[in-house]
Amino acid sequence: MRSRRGMQRIPELDGFRVLFVFIVSLFHIWQQSWLKPELFGSNVEFLARAGYVCVDATILLSGFLLFLPWVVSPGPPETIGRFYRKRAARILPSFYFVTLFMLFAYALPQHLYEVSWRPPLWKDLLTHFTLTFPFFEDTYQTTPLGGSSWTIAIEVHFYLLFPFIARAAKKHPGWVIGGMAAAGAYFRAWCLWTQDSYEMVLNQMANFLDVYALGMACALLWPRLAALRDDMRQRGKSWQAILQTVATIFLVISVTGWLLLMKHQAGIYDYPSLYRSQMMLRPVFALCFAGMLLSLPLCAWPIRKLFGNPVTRFLSLISMNYYLLHQNIAVLLKTDRVREWLEKPRDWLGGEPILYSPYANPNQTGDHAWQVRYTWLAFGLSLAAAILVTYLIEKPFARLILHRRKQKTQSPDRNLPNPFEERRDPDETPDRLAAVPAVLPAPDSDG
Repeated sequence: MRSRRGMQRIPELDGFRVLFVFIVSLFHIWQQSWLKPELFGSNVEFLARAGYVCVDATILLSGFLLFLPWVVSPGPPETIGRFYRKRAARILPSFYFVTLFMLFAYALPQHLYEVSWRPPLWKDLLTHFTLTFPFFEDTYQTTPLGGSSWTIAIEVHFYLLFPFIARAAKKHPGWVIGGMAAAGAYFRAWCLWTQDSYEMVLNQMANFLDVYALGMACALLWPRLAALRDDMRQRGKSWQAILQTVATIFLVISVTGWLLLMKHQAGIYDYPSLYRSQMMLRPVFALCFAGMLLSLPLCAWPIRKLFGNPVTRFLSLISMNYYLLHQNIAVLLKTDRVREWLEKPRDWLGGEPILYSPYANPNQTGDHAWQVRYTWLAFGLSLAAAILVTYLIEKPFARLILHRRKQKTQSPDRNLPNPFEERRDPDETPDRLAAVPAVLPAPDSDG
């Protein structure tokens, strides 16, 4: 069945998500360490410098995964209320926990709300708990409650609109998806034409509408590509090899285009030009990400296995919490109290400190030993914290939210009669329930 084929899990997208979340985190940790990353002896600092662009890949993947169930289902795959509850159960527990964690572990101990140019405490908390903080300059740009949280807020803004967008796109996909792309392009053109400063418009949801639209377009294409893949498998190994070769070539072209764009973006150093270039190149980056997304599940087996395996599946599971935590942990590691604790000698390290530098600003002075240790420590602690938050905060609260609702919807109303219970009068039928036939049809019959 087409719907069954289209709804099969796509394991390669686990690696797709993990790769781009990792590159975004590389950018944020590099901002603190200034360590020039190398890969097989080659300098790949451009990946760190322009890593922020890869947020767009996660946005595109979100649009794809949200719309795919609508594409392969004959009707709405779930109710609007169910959709909102699932999104809330997935996002809000972790988001609220990280916000409160940064409040009590960073903002209040550092007395950051006593500074005049930061938002008031009440406003920062109110806008974060309502996920409206990207709409205000102070709560978006100078908040101490988490630098990466804005992406979650943008996703939630799109979630609020998505059920209505999906219903319209189900009936008129060309008009709706094309309209979203045009609206995103128009908003970006308006920003470039009328604005001198782009900080407040660069990452608003309207600026990502065409990226979401492209992800939804990929969802429309995927069932046909999956059907083609299955057809090639049935024809034989030679036809399957041809498809894998073509898909691998397409993947290489998409990755090459993405890397060239990253190098270009990394070579821009002044912020107005950098933001302007990012907005202008956003559709081109999105096309490269879309090419990778659609070709990965079809390409050669070693590449598919590299991106789709138990390790990438686990990392994808904790990726949202890793994304929320990594920048905060990188900043906390450089606070005075934490740094003082890290510089104390440890017996279990042979009298060596966990992290030490004789310089006040080791990243700026080029203390390579500190840079390497700090980078590994930031990545390791972020990963460990993400695992803890996933299994101690996100999953328990998600089960609580969804289970409560499930109990409420499934609990029988005692005032309504049960049509299946034995009655004294076999002809008695409840007013609001249909009569139960004497013989029920077999499961596979037309009845």
